[in-house]
Amino acid sequence: MQGLTVAGTLDALEAIARYIKAVADRAGLDRQTAYNLRLAVDEVTTNIILHGYKEAGIEGQLHLCASIEADSLTISVEDTGMTYNPQSMQAKALHSVQQPPELRSIGGLGIFLAIASVDRFTYEQVNGFNRTILSVNIASSQ
Repeated sequence: MQGLTVAGTLDALEAIARYIKAVADRAGLDRQTAYNLRLAVDEVTTNIILHGYKEAGIEGQLHLCASIEADSLTISVEDTGMTYNPQSMQAKALHSVQQPPELRSIGGLGIFLAIASVDRFTYEQVNGFNRTILSVNIASSQ
């Protein structure tokens, strides 16, 4: 399936959401799995835009690519923003979520939601790009 390249700005989130909906429809995902995937991609791309680009004072693009296999749908998100491994925050976010609201630290909940919303979540840095890979199982969603 054709990928999507957008500017690393908040204005791009609508186009990203449309792309994920189209890919989810094409893969035949059920509504809940499609919603979870869209939530995860939205959290990841929003973090890239706000933290990887805007807070860093740099501009860049987001490249999304979908791969539909017989049993899974995988979305790859690449950016050239500040390097940040979202999986490094997973344990901290899990600990925070388990605390009473008044004791929770700020931040990390979006990444926690993203990781929890998909079947596989990986991050890698390749040739100067940050690459976040999110996969959902198709068979379990039908």
